[in-house]
Amino acid sequence: MDFHLPQWITAPNSVTLFTLAIVVTCAVFFAIIKRINFIQRVNKIPGMFGGFTFLGNATAFLVTPEELFIRVMGYVYIMRSCGPVLRIWAGPFPNILLFTPEAFEVVLSNNTLIDKSREYGFLHPWLNTGLLTSTGSKWFNRRKLLTPTFHFKILGDFVQVFNEQSQILIEKINAAVETQKDGFDIYPFITRCTLDIICESAMGCKIDAQSHSDGEYPQAVHSMCRILNVRASQPMMQSNLLFHLSSYGAEQRKNLKILHGFTDKVIQSRKLERKQNSLQKNVIDVGTNQDDNFIPAKKRLAFLDLLIDASNDGILLTDADIREEVDTFMFEGHDTSTAAISWSLLLIGSHPHVQELVCEELDRVFGNSDRHATINDLNELKYLECCIKEALRLYPSVPIMGRQLSQDTIIHGYTVPANTTVLLFTYILHRDSKHFPDPELFQPGRFFEENSRGRHPYVYVPFSAGPRNCIGQKFAIMEEKVILSTILRNFHVKALDQRENIVLLNEVVLRPRDGIRLCLTSKKYKQ
Repeated sequence: MDFHLPQWITAPNSVTLFTLAIVVTCAVFFAIIKRINFIQRVNKIPGMFGGFTFLGNATAFLVTPEELFIRVMGYVYIMRSCGPVLRIWAGPFPNILLFTPEAFEVVLSNNTLIDKSREYGFLHPWLNTGLLTSTGSKWFNRRKLLTPTFHFKILGDFVQVFNEQSQILIEKINAAVETQKDGFDIYPFITRCTLDIICESAMGCKIDAQSHSDGEYPQAVHSMCRILNVRASQPMMQSNLLFHLSSYGAEQRKNLKILHGFTDKVIQSRKLERKQNSLQKNVIDVGTNQDDNFIPAKKRLAFLDLLIDASNDGILLTDADIREEVDTFMFEGHDTSTAAISWSLLLIGSHPHVQELVCEELDRVFGNSDRHATINDLNELKYLECCIKEALRLYPSVPIMGRQLSQDTIIHGYTVPANTTVLLFTYILHRDSKHFPDPELFQPGRFFEENSRGRHPYVYVPFSAGPRNCIGQKFAIMEEKVILSTILRNFHVKALDQRENIVLLNEVVLRPRDGIRLCLTSKKYKQ
């Protein structure tokens, strides 16, 4: 007896559909098997159960932004007794939590594990794929190109910018002291100062944010940082579709038009000026629109000039390439420095003995003079630098770093599969009592040379470490030294809030929810 397949299968069109159905079914089957295998491999790492549901462990962290940082840190502190590597599921995505120097070294020292986590994709509309967000050969080539621009001799040219803007900051603080004698929030003052510094250093032009804080460009920068924080902390806003349909998406499009328009205009004007050999005229012109709050800057090679020089030396850099690197410098060099300076002032203002030692050092270097700081002066401010380092230990500007693993990686004996996100908790790493006894205490002496010997090289990483460390860390430390020394030469600082009462927000950068309230008393120097 012959066996015949049903006609609906043997018909020409049906054969194609049947074959397609088999292929799709097999593909789905193998995808499910692969997913189950992936979940099982990840779940061998200690942590919260998840991975088989769409939400994963997300419901455990559906709290307000004010509560989120404390909730996550609390979870790590509680669970770390289970081992040096922990796991949570952010929806269907596994996150491996790392907080030991040995784990940091495995990830950060590896030349192939350089991919940033998927959250960095939120920066692409603004920064495209500049040095912060690029990977692979593009990152390697850009890093090689940009490293010489942060040479110590070149950075020395920016000290004048730091000094000039710091003097404006002192004027603004003096005015605030006159009207708010009981104290005020220093954070917005520092924010505007660092924005002026980074804009002049990166683009060679002044936006005068300290005098015109309502200017179009400063407002757009602040708005973009706030939107990035929203996307990072609100699960619904991590969907590109939902974000672009929201009011935040509309606000971002408006901001990008301002930010990219301004940068493009500066690049074109700078190129034209150089082409016409008019750099020696000591001014640049990027338009007369009063909303730009633009003031011509004196002649000084900016980061932008160095990029243009590179493109003129045969290295192919389009205007878009130059813009993404300038925008990246603007983003990375603004909020992070503000946070470091503000936390340093809080801690110094909370410890009178430390402030006394800082002022003694300032007196030795500057005496009663109100002259600007020089490179040599900054090199002499060793105790102040220890204070900055200790502030960055307690309050690292970026408390959590993310990497996407491109290959299976063994960390503390656990195999972490490729395509997994690892979160490196700098905030917890810096509180390792083995390397930092009494870790919650503010003790700048930890960073005296004799006290730092033998310390694990990856237990203190405020600027990351390894091949993808922060390219601008020397710039940042110099800037922070100038601003802090200028403030402390002019004012006695007293913190008005106890550290334990300050609510921390991890909004890309670790910041205080309610600012840093200080009482500043003016010092009178003899000329």
